Amino acid sequence: MGESKRRKAALGERYGQEPTILPWLPITKSQSKLFMKWTTRITWIGIGTLLVVWVTVLFVGPWLGWWQID
Repeated sequence: MGESKRRKAALGERYGQEPTILPWLPITKSQSKLFMKWTTRITWIGIGTLLVVWVTVLFVGPWLGWWQID
């Protein structure tokens, strides 16, 4: 009997299914990796947006205020 047959007999219905992170949490390891990928990407987009807004407020705002007619 080969190793895969022993593993299939030991696991029963769970054979071939991806393991979950925690027994009580129905999230698989590949789903958690995908979640981390998207949250990292969204975080970097947020940091870039914050930087653009900060530069705009710091430099462009005062420059536009200088052109006001009193």
